[in-house]
Amino acid sequence: MKFDTPAIRNPIDRLKVVGKATTRIDGPRKTTGTAPYAYEQHDAAKGAAYGYVLGASIAKGRIAGIDLTVARAAPGVLAIITAEDAGRLDVGGFYVARALAGPEVAHYHQAVALVVAETFEQARAAAALLRPRYTATEGAFDLHVEKDKLPTVKPDPKLSSSVGDFDGAFAQAEITVDATYTTPDQSHAMLEPHATIAMWNGDKLTLHTAIQLVSWGVRDIAKILGIPKKNVRIVAPYIGGGFGGKGSILSDAVLAALAARRIGRPVKVTLQRPLMFNNTTHRAATIQRIRLGATRAGKLTAIGHESWSGNLGDRPETSTAPTRLLYAGANRMTRLQVAHLDLPEASAMRAPGEMPGMMALEIAMDELAEKLGMDPVALRVLNDTQVDPESPDKPYSQRQLVACLERGAEHFGWNLRSVKPASRREGRWLIGLGTASAIRGAPVVKSAARVRLSKSGNLTVETDMTDIGTGTYTILAQTAAEMLGVELSKVTVLLGDSRFPQGAGSGGQFGAASSTAGVYAACVKLREQVAARLGLSGVDIEFANGRVRAGGNSRPLTDAVAAGELVGEDAMEYGDLSKKYAQQTFGAHFVEVAVDADTGEIRIRRMLAVCAAGRILNPMAARSQIIGSMTMGAGAALMEDLVVDKRAGFFVNHDLAGYEVPVHADIPHQEVIFLDEVDATAGPLKAKGVGELGITGVPAAISNALYNATGVRVRDYPITLDKLLMQLPA
Repeated sequence: MKFDTPAIRNPIDRLKVVGKATTRIDGPRKTTGTAPYAYEQHDAAKGAAYGYVLGASIAKGRIAGIDLTVARAAPGVLAIITAEDAGRLDVGGFYVARALAGPEVAHYHQAVALVVAETFEQARAAAALLRPRYTATEGAFDLHVEKDKLPTVKPDPKLSSSVGDFDGAFAQAEITVDATYTTPDQSHAMLEPHATIAMWNGDKLTLHTAIQLVSWGVRDIAKILGIPKKNVRIVAPYIGGGFGGKGSILSDAVLAALAARRIGRPVKVTLQRPLMFNNTTHRAATIQRIRLGATRAGKLTAIGHESWSGNLGDRPETSTAPTRLLYAGANRMTRLQVAHLDLPEASAMRAPGEMPGMMALEIAMDELAEKLGMDPVALRVLNDTQVDPESPDKPYSQRQLVACLERGAEHFGWNLRSVKPASRREGRWLIGLGTASAIRGAPVVKSAARVRLSKSGNLTVETDMTDIGTGTYTILAQTAAEMLGVELSKVTVLLGDSRFPQGAGSGGQFGAASSTAGVYAACVKLREQVAARLGLSGVDIEFANGRVRAGGNSRPLTDAVAAGELVGEDAMEYGDLSKKYAQQTFGAHFVEVAVDADTGEIRIRRMLAVCAAGRILNPMAARSQIIGSMTMGAGAALMEDLVVDKRAGFFVNHDLAGYEVPVHADIPHQEVIFLDEVDATAGPLKAKGVGELGITGVPAAISNALYNATGVRVRDYPITLDKLLMQLPA
């Protein structure tokens, strides 16, 4: 099915099932511990051996040799995999880091060897007996140092934008802000580790693995191993968090596949927690310079945003993305530069680009508001735009940023905010309120599904789409139930198997809108078959309450399958509506903080998110996504920091003891408001994603609240008490 014109009224608009707050249908299995994650697929991999990864203890250099003698003789050892005997290994199409070091070492904790043994404990013990010898070489580990080495050249048009005359407008602006902000490296720190069980049947490989995009995984493991894609099956029904860190194939899957082929039986590999930080990917640190110019009335006349990040490859953190879209202004400039760093690979992490970019842009907007003597909400409202600022002939399909800001200000009690910083106090606590806008793209991608109608009237949905804890099982079941007019309890959803039709995958905030559209397309096919079997037709055909009605006739749905099940399969493909309309999601964040006037201790007291993100398919799941995003945003603002050892070139705090993330005591009551919205350009369900929108404005809102509380402006994240303490008011 092709979606190339805005959606009109269709069966989804009945909203009998879709749009209702619905508990997750996979919830009982997860809460009872019976949902099998990748490492727990015991029935599928009977007799599996265990692999243990040894990571490199240098960040850059060569492996001079590895003494395997003692390890090979250790109890239970079945094989030791190294680059020397693994054969040629390519890299995949998404991540650039190689799964196995040798002879070159590209980054700290790059896998040097995999020890395979009968038990996990035997594999771990034998790995400690390996004796690698390295020749270390000097590496680049400091973004600030490497930034200054970058050549001054004409900006790469793929990484920059320019509209009007930014330099001239900024020089002539009545009020200006010119500030530099930094964000640190951050880790996904998901609960489930990267884990894989691999098994071969002849030349056919099956991987049970933790992955967000199954089709990418099939493509990449085939490319890495040099085997046909048709010989690969990936199974991933449950994933315990990803946030972009499990986009495609990583070292656990590659090493498990190599080991299983070597010993001729299934092999289980999971990355120990330190390797999740240094062996896999992370969000890159940034240095961002923002320049804003405005009239004394607050109208933006010049908007400039430059961002520097570092990476093992050449992919930058696209921090300028929100600046290109969020506010009006005739003269604009953005520029991205990436420096080579010999640290583990940086890649996608929840709301890549918008998240770190907004950490800077939305502080700069507050700094501008203060210079203007203007309310921060009013400044943002004044500079709203209903067209893409870089392409004025391209309107937004929906843009309710102003409504989000105004509704949030009213609900949160923004009028209680003290205009003068550090002027509101409760006992020893300094109290402040802050706000920030939120924006995140609303892309859609091709997604396919298959829907079966059994003789009993039950539906089974099959797609390789994944559920990384976001509620995908439920919204796909709701879509099918709505389309065929049956109760939700009559729908079974099967996900995460590459034998199923290729779905969108989980990532980029495109998963929900795309995968439900694929199920919609398959259900349209199935409805056509049902109608044909029942001899019903007409524009008034209706599927409801287990019956099919048309032209005054009514038949039970099960009559259509009396002769056997029916199967509808199709994909939703998209035309050029995304070229005609700017498709984004918008929101506003409001935060109240308290700061101990003596110690600098920071406490978040209240958080509110107001979101406009198309039709909300399941308000309960959507709220969970937003409050989870808000929690991650709080971590980014106040504590998360992958600390780089700039001598040895690795992330020092590479576990959940040293890498701090929010706990229950850090997070107060969180409120979420969804504005009524349907976006007919986004797809047949008129829905968009929400999973990443909720994080983009949170750190800046917290930062702005802290400034309002203390009068101390911190431009270097995370905002820890040591950055406040010496500047607190007397």
